Amino acid sequence: MLLLAREGDSSLLSQNEKTKITTLLSPPCEWDRQRISCYQKDVRYSKSHFTCKHVDQQSEVVSRCDICLLQEVKDLQGKATKALLRRLNRYSSRYEDRYHYKYVASGGLGRTPEDQEQYVYLYRNETVELTDRYQFVDKKEGGVDAFSRDPFVVRFKAKETVIGDFALIPLHTTASDAIKEIDKLYDVFEEIKMKWNTEKVMFLGAFNAGCGHMTRQDKANIRLFSNPGFFWLIGDKVDTTVDDFTSCAYDRIVVHGQPFLKAIKPYSAQVFNIAKEYKLPKERVLEVSDHFPVEVELKTKSSGQLQAQVQSLLVAVSVITYVLHILPSTSVV
Repeated sequence: MLLLAREGDSSLLSQNEKTKITTLLSPPCEWDRQRISCYQKDVRYSKSHFTCKHVDQQSEVVSRCDICLLQEVKDLQGKATKALLRRLNRYSSRYEDRYHYKYVASGGLGRTPEDQEQYVYLYRNETVELTDRYQFVDKKEGGVDAFSRDPFVVRFKAKETVIGDFALIPLHTTASDAIKEIDKLYDVFEEIKMKWNTEKVMFLGAFNAGCGHMTRQDKANIRLFSNPGFFWLIGDKVDTTVDDFTSCAYDRIVVHGQPFLKAIKPYSAQVFNIAKEYKLPKERVLEVSDHFPVEVELKTKSSGQLQAQVQSLLVAVSVITYVLHILPSTSVV
């Protein structure tokens, strides 16, 4: 997802080149009669299971961003997503924040009716413009589809950034098929390059590209590694998981081309450690997600002018891997 963060974290940039993040702080919760059941990667929203402390936590993470990709979303009616959107925009108005969010979502994606998930992008209307969208359809070579969930590709324009406009290609793999699915992203890239006449592409998501699911030897069979021009911004030794018992670089961000790489703030690609940032116990974080967000910031046009006053926003990209699961009989208020 693309996000505009209001604070840089690059040690190589001068103070003039940095802008500050103002995290959205939620007022006291008014939904004490409702609670949310959230375990590992399954967050269930229903009228009887809805705790606003988790929605507040999600809002705080998303409110740092200009574009936010949500994965593993099970919300075909859009009720949970709209509830989160209302939460974000309500507090934007209450605290006179000049940012307001919109969203765009894929349909249900998966190999079986029980495995339907969505990609959902939340984005700030004032800082980025959604210019196109495209649902990639796997051609199923030999009758077998490569992707568990075909990428839902979007294109954004961010006129204040050096890169200007770019396409985002998301992917949430099935761990056992991670190598095949990551390699197949190259075919999606080729199709987008022809369709939209652009090579300014970022890949992002829960690739399961770590530990036993992707080894050093496997990289020879992944074109995003073997072909030149693709840059992996989240390295193999980065731990993107919340649990203390795992240390795996499951979540990744990859960009194509030197122009895109040069448009990235140095050292800004990183894990956003929710537990450390918000002083939360790991158990609390695991109620929302078993993965930390990963993010990267894009340079703005004014960020290279050392004498200029810092007024423009920085773009960050985050991946939040968790489920918004609406039960069939659910209504959200």
